[in-house]
Amino acid sequence: MSENSKQRRIVLVTPDKAFARETHAAFAASESVSLDTIEMSVTQLRGELQGAECAAAIIDMDAAKLDEIEALQRVTRRMDGHAPVIVVTKEFDAAAVRILVQLKVADFLVKPISTADLVRSCIRVLQGPGRDSGQEAQIYTFMPAAGGVGNTTLAVETAFQLHRSITRGASTCVVDLNLQQGACAEYLDLEPRFDITEVENRPERLDRQLLDVMLSKHESGLAVLAAPVKPTEMRTFDTEIVVRMLDLVSAYFDNVVIDMPRTWFPWTETVLLGSNKLYIVSEMTVPCLRQTQRLVHAIADVTQKQVKPGVIVNRFEQKRFDSGLKEADVEELLGEHYAGGISNNYKLVREAVDRGVPLHEVDSDANVIRDLKRIILPDEASQAGGRRSLFGGSLFRKSA
Repeated sequence: MSENSKQRRIVLVTPDKAFARETHAAFAASESVSLDTIEMSVTQLRGELQGAECAAAIIDMDAAKLDEIEALQRVTRRMDGHAPVIVVTKEFDAAAVRILVQLKVADFLVKPISTADLVRSCIRVLQGPGRDSGQEAQIYTFMPAAGGVGNTTLAVETAFQLHRSITRGASTCVVDLNLQQGACAEYLDLEPRFDITEVENRPERLDRQLLDVMLSKHESGLAVLAAPVKPTEMRTFDTEIVVRMLDLVSAYFDNVVIDMPRTWFPWTETVLLGSNKLYIVSEMTVPCLRQTQRLVHAIADVTQKQVKPGVIVNRFEQKRFDSGLKEADVEELLGEHYAGGISNNYKLVREAVDRGVPLHEVDSDANVIRDLKRIILPDEASQAGGRRSLFGGSLFRKSA
């Protein structure tokens, strides 16, 4: 009796009796989880799940069917975040991924699946990575407006600032999504260990155990997920792989910093929609700022204005009698998207990159670090008045 009272109740919604039997058998040995079944399609639900008082729900559905997606929307709206939702679906494509991400489902698996994977998924969403269940990962995404603007440098240093932060200080992971020619691991003198070919054909194999094997660990505790450089290879990967990877990382880390490639891939839109904060990194030249403006408009069009990027102008220089670009020109061009400028300190950045260390290890009070902190962690920046954060909303499955 006392053991049963400790069990957490999961409700499975499925019209598939065979799947229900297999799932019940998989959970039967668990002392911490009990499983109840509602044998009907998600479209038939009226209020059964809402009053079920469950710790989590598993929805077996077909994500390719509009009526089932609409029914899932009603379910997530009624549950209002009180219990995580895991989706098991027959069909899976980029459009389905975007919808599931927007609905903030806790996890999604594609049939055929092993019941062991389903049990692990349930336990993970119930227990989380050891932090408070109400605290969600924050996703910071950095996207370059052009090549060589310092996107990786700012992404890596942001990760260190978050990792060492008073308010956000906790587990932090850098994810290098430049899967063929990334440099995040190189910047920290680490060996990239993410072998994407291991999971390319079977994304469901990517679990916490395999993730631990593929993470590179910095001595500070910062984790880096980066693939070995393949300079002669240029191809994309299925959206399912990228989303599953980010979904898993965001479940086990409090802060996730994504270094995006310049090229737009089929999964790019999904990553942007999943970010709590998106920063476009530009520099102080007219061509780059024009390209930045075009990229801001393109993101607004593609995401239907659901994503509001901030622009960081790197290598910012403002000379009193300079006849070139001034900050007022940048603000006029970018408007509310202008998040701030980062001072030009080539010597500091060059030394840090050559030594394979973070910027603060070279100079903890460098102007670059102060400028970045005013943008990323305005509440912790000096009282001299940094630029306020432009972001208040959250768009990812792990958003607060």
